[in-house]
Amino acid sequence: MDINFSLKQVLLLLIVTLTGVVWSVIFHHPLVAGFFPGYLMLVWLAKKKDISIKQILHISILGVNKTRIVILILFLVSFLLPSWYLSGTIQQMVKIALHFIIPNHFFVLSFLCAMVFSMLLGTTVGTLSAIGIPIIGTAIVLHLPVEMVAGALVSGAFVGDRTSPFSSAHQLLSHTIELPVKRQWNAMLVTTLLAIILCFCFYGMADYLISETTASNSQPLSLHEISVIKLIPPIILIVFVLLQFSIIYAFLTSILSASVIALFGGISYTKLVFSLWGGIDGLGGGFLHMYELLLFLALAGAYNGLLEEMNVIQPYLDKWLQSSRSLTGDTLKTLLATFLITLIAANQTLPIILTGRSFLPHWSSNYGKEELARVMGDSTMLFPGMVPWSVLAIMCSTIVGIPIMDYLPFALFLWILPILTILVSLVKQARKSKPNRTAIA
Repeated sequence: MDINFSLKQVLLLLIVTLTGVVWSVIFHHPLVAGFFPGYLMLVWLAKKKDISIKQILHISILGVNKTRIVILILFLVSFLLPSWYLSGTIQQMVKIALHFIIPNHFFVLSFLCAMVFSMLLGTTVGTLSAIGIPIIGTAIVLHLPVEMVAGALVSGAFVGDRTSPFSSAHQLLSHTIELPVKRQWNAMLVTTLLAIILCFCFYGMADYLISETTASNSQPLSLHEISVIKLIPPIILIVFVLLQFSIIYAFLTSILSASVIALFGGISYTKLVFSLWGGIDGLGGGFLHMYELLLFLALAGAYNGLLEEMNVIQPYLDKWLQSSRSLTGDTLKTLLATFLITLIAANQTLPIILTGRSFLPHWSSNYGKEELARVMGDSTMLFPGMVPWSVLAIMCSTIVGIPIMDYLPFALFLWILPILTILVSLVKQARKSKPNRTAIA
């Protein structure tokens, strides 16, 4: 669909959208309410371009359809916590975690476990779903700051989401910028290793600072108290994810097995239904705590469908790079552009596709595709985990049960990489200009 929007129209759309979502975040109103004015503005702009309401609705429905998997996953996540709690699964996992995890190194081990799992699974959601709940539960028992633990878990989970060859986002970036996965992985290697080392130092220092507190709270628990039957739900979830089954089937089977265990364990059918509907006091979960979020995801899908179909942003991205002169300048422009796209796109896929396709010709001719892979890997792949209304950030926050703005300062891997990639660009630019100055002299 070849439609041209003026810069004033694009800025107006951006202002209305961001104002709405920021209002909803600050004043704790439903995200769907804050996002709706932005969608209405996009519909109004489409109408001004003579697009019929029927076409707008059709495009919106197609956009919602693209997010149906995410909506279904979060729908099932709302039932996961209550079913695991009533079956005794959460209590059992906390006992195991208390037995094996060394409290004095809790943050480092949380980051390490999440990183290893995510590199194997290639998914943030799968990693946090498999190990996030027991580790967060253990942190609560040990009276550790759960925001720090959640930050460590999310950091580790994003290592694989960004870097693992099994990650769909990693594969999408490779396909978008037309670079083989191996070369893309090598392009990201330097900043990846630097970020991981800094994370180990950061979480290690945090462990050291609170080691006296954890030592007094930790109580080794005996494994004879463990019931294997109550561990069936998480085992099913982990095995299904490892075997590359659909995450939907993994969640559904785990919930059903936990519900059966709860019923056979003496929980009444009525209590099970009410808990799945309203959640568990002090723990959360339940459909009532999730339906507003599901409505927002549907609206965000409709918004992204219109945004992509009408090609609202890409022409301005193309023009923006024409005046670029240096690697550092282009890095900063790319980071800013992909951040703005993430703010209004509210997902991970659209920023990767839009940024990659728009900036690929310029970066290919001036610096090479590997440099673009590094910059996008250190920004475009991570920004969706930092924007509070982004689908990926919402899923992470929902699974760990901690608001994103509470754990984000401790999710070092997410925000240190954009800084590192700017520094790497500065160093490379300085090295490139040095021989030129020597030759001139």
